[in-house]
Amino acid sequence: QVQLVESGGGLVQAGGSLRLSCAASGRAFGSYAMAWFRQAPGKEREFVAGINWSGANTYYADSVKGRFTISRDNAKNTVYLQMNSLKPEDTAVYYCAVRPLTVGWLRNEYAYWGQGTQVTVSS
Repeated sequence: QVQLVESGGGLVQAGGSLRLSCAASGRAFGSYAMAWFRQAPGKEREFVAGINWSGANTYYADSVKGRFTISRDNAKNTVYLQMNSLKPEDTAVYYCAVRPLTVGWLRNEYAYWGQGTQVTVSS
């Protein structure tokens, strides 16, 4: 069983930055791939970024590539999402999720989810 708790969301102006954190409890954090998804009102939950178990491989949705950076600290059981140059269309609830070893791009590939943190970007 894995429990995930996100933090770091908030209200920011367009062009600003936020850093999301996701703290995981449970064993073998270092063997999990971690991902961030987001869901805007009336839209499907979509993949934003993912990082494999070692941190050696990262993946990004085209919409955030070059602006967002995912990283992890296995000693702290925490994954981060640094979000720069934020746009109003980045407004959503952001969720972290885990699965074994490798990153998946689909929501149904992840068994464990956090409760989400709201990110609002004003224009």
